[in-house]
Amino acid sequence: MKNRLAEIDQALQVVPPFEATQDLESELNRRIDFIASSLQTTGLKTLVLGISGGVDSTLAGRLSQLAVERLRAQTNDNGYQFIALRLPYQTQQDETDAQAALAFIGADQIRNINIAASVQGLAAEIPDLEHLPAEKADFIRGNIKARIRMVAQFTVANANAGLVIGTDHAAEAVMGFFTKYGDGACDLAPLTGLVKGQIRAMASHLGATDALAYKVPTADLEELNPLKPDEVSYGVSYDDIDRFLHGLEVSDAVYQRIVSAYDASQHKREMPKAPR
Repeated sequence: MKNRLAEIDQALQVVPPFEATQDLESELNRRIDFIASSLQTTGLKTLVLGISGGVDSTLAGRLSQLAVERLRAQTNDNGYQFIALRLPYQTQQDETDAQAALAFIGADQIRNINIAASVQGLAAEIPDLEHLPAEKADFIRGNIKARIRMVAQFTVANANAGLVIGTDHAAEAVMGFFTKYGDGACDLAPLTGLVKGQIRAMASHLGATDALAYKVPTADLEELNPLKPDEVSYGVSYDDIDRFLHGLEVSDAVYQRIVSAYDASQHKREMPKAPR
């Protein structure tokens, strides 16, 4: 167990538990600096991120806004900006949460791009979906949604000479809970290595309400299972995943579920294979 844990933690760059508020604040500043310095190094001035209303995009969005504000203060260049995108599929059931997240983030610009027509148009051109069981087709359409959202983010970033921010973190990465070339694609991944509890604590420290920081996480990609909690898909809780990644005791069943998910999703965390 310890050998696999060390391997996984190293691969995912897991951040140790915060021992004090100072550790949390130091990690916040390190990640804001990372975003700011990465943007400045490229010579670009815009950051783009889709905001769902979940705590991951809420924290990543606030860090991004703070990064461009820091750059504006340091350089006296008001060209630095953060564009927050709302990317609903038709009407989002938890739109109130998304709007609360936007209010907390305070983005320089907010754009609304409804992805429904794009998703439906693409699905309609692929007859293979018609012959699949309903749940399988629904799952695949969910992946289309995630990929179309990333297409939209990169399009806005391209049009504004900017970078796309990602929201992947250690607790999702270990479970492979992201769409390959969908929400797994980005230019900067400022939440890398954090577990879910750390993300919630950081969001709360920055002033997010408990409703935002502790909202039940959901990818909300399946129309047959709207607002399906991540933990239902996992078969384990985020608390269990955090404990595992931080080397704390978990049951044998939890350990096996997490390691199996990690091994099965390894392809998502690697570059495409090529001949040698």
